[in-house]
Amino acid sequence: MHPVITQTQLTRALSLRDLSDPAQGVHAMQLVAAAVTDALQEAWGIPVQVCRADPVVTIHDNYTLLGYAPDAPAREARYTRYLDERRLLRTHTSPAVPGALREAALARPHATDLAVACPGLVYRRDVVDRLHVGEPHQLDLWRVRSGPRLDRGDLEQMIELVVSAVLPGSSHRTIAADHPYTDDGLEVEVLVGEQWVELLECGLAGGHVLRAGGLDPKRWSGLALGLGLDRALMLRKGIADIRLLRSDDPRVAAQMQTLDRYQQVSAMPATRRDLSIAVAADVSAEELGDRVRDSLGPAALESVEEVAVVSETPGERLPLAAIERIGLLPGQKNVLLRLVLRHPTRTLTAAQANRLRDRVYAAVHEGSAHQWAS
Repeated sequence: MHPVITQTQLTRALSLRDLSDPAQGVHAMQLVAAAVTDALQEAWGIPVQVCRADPVVTIHDNYTLLGYAPDAPAREARYTRYLDERRLLRTHTSPAVPGALREAALARPHATDLAVACPGLVYRRDVVDRLHVGEPHQLDLWRVRSGPRLDRGDLEQMIELVVSAVLPGSSHRTIAADHPYTDDGLEVEVLVGEQWVELLECGLAGGHVLRAGGLDPKRWSGLALGLGLDRALMLRKGIADIRLLRSDDPRVAAQMQTLDRYQQVSAMPATRRDLSIAVAADVSAEELGDRVRDSLGPAALESVEEVAVVSETPGERLPLAAIERIGLLPGQKNVLLRLVLRHPTRTLTAAQANRLRDRVYAAVHEGSAHQWAS
């Protein structure tokens, strides 16, 4: 039995606004997604059917049906928010694909070429920094065809169309990668300045996924592509901090209505606090990040730029003085966390920074002795 999230955690996750959904308000993320689907429709000459699905899915649909091995690391509770022994909050939008393919086939029963787009929030345990959140947005894009089989050349054309729609004029490169739901898998990186940055992953559609969508893989073939919409929008607008996508500061929120380059509204100095904590020996950086998110909530979390693991030391290697100072218990390790505090649009006072430091410390420290800043 996996550790499960609480009802409060579930309610908070499901109440979060989906920035990719026009029904929940206008946001530039929708313009990125529309640019991609418009480019594919124009090039392929077929409609791309947008399908939105319930974010609560079964373990079978999220993992097993898509080809994840029973012992796949992705299934671990350190990455996944389980609700009970059968359900979880989806970790990607791919579980919606089989149903979307069935719906597309029913809507166009005589079509031999179909395309679907499955956008939405996904839910993970992740580290806290300027590039990661626990609830990112993803867009799955699948094309299936009966007749001449879709191949690597078709996949490369799809990559070119998507990259050009997201980042017009940019250079990209492909790297071979394994994905449970594709064959001939690839990761695609784009050149940003002098740095290569991952933008998407893709491959030829796995026959087991086609079969789950009611399509005979002997007759049908397909292309599969997954795009991180947060990363895509940040690259398109030149945004360095993912927290800005949800900012309610009017100077920022107004800029989240278009795809124009982001204009910095402030350059606040960072405040750093190092925390020496005791935690269970098997606790991961992702789990610590999840604890911080849960304890602070969205408003306070906006002031936390990063929670980074600087070092880890097994309990048996610590000197006695250090063990006593943090109250290390049997089966625990010492973790040095660097807490970087910087609100994206306003300055934090020393007192505010100390209170945030103590809230983070209370959420992650499991030792019997405590050291408070305020």
